[in-house]
Amino acid sequence: MRTLLLVGVFGLGLVGCAKSTPAPDKIQLATVSIEQLDQMIARSECQPVDANGDTTRKRMGVIPGAVLLTDFEGYAMNELPADKAKPLVFYCANLQCGASHSAAEKALAAGYKNVKVFPDGIAGWVRAGKKIQSI
Repeated sequence: MRTLLLVGVFGLGLVGCAKSTPAPDKIQLATVSIEQLDQMIARSECQPVDANGDTTRKRMGVIPGAVLLTDFEGYAMNELPADKAKPLVFYCANLQCGASHSAAEKALAAGYKNVKVFPDGIAGWVRAGKKIQSI
């Protein structure tokens, strides 16, 4: 019985891994950790970009100084800095949210050169005790 349980749990783990593997046509975006992003912001080396919706922003806050996109898919390019070489770090809610990746891919397609994502999102930022801005 234990063997069947272990095989079942292991099998579910493999299914989860297979689902998290990006499709071949998906862009592989560079990521930054909580500490890396914190240091980059402290040194004014990047512009954080919030791809969350208003509900998440009101509930969890935002990273201070972040650009707040109107919509992660339909935002206008003039919401981003005019300098397409400026480092941008997109984030959304958490590791399960894909809004930051979608928004970052749109920026890349528009010609932004230095685009990364912060996969831990605002939930990871808050959990790490980093400063937030309430809206």
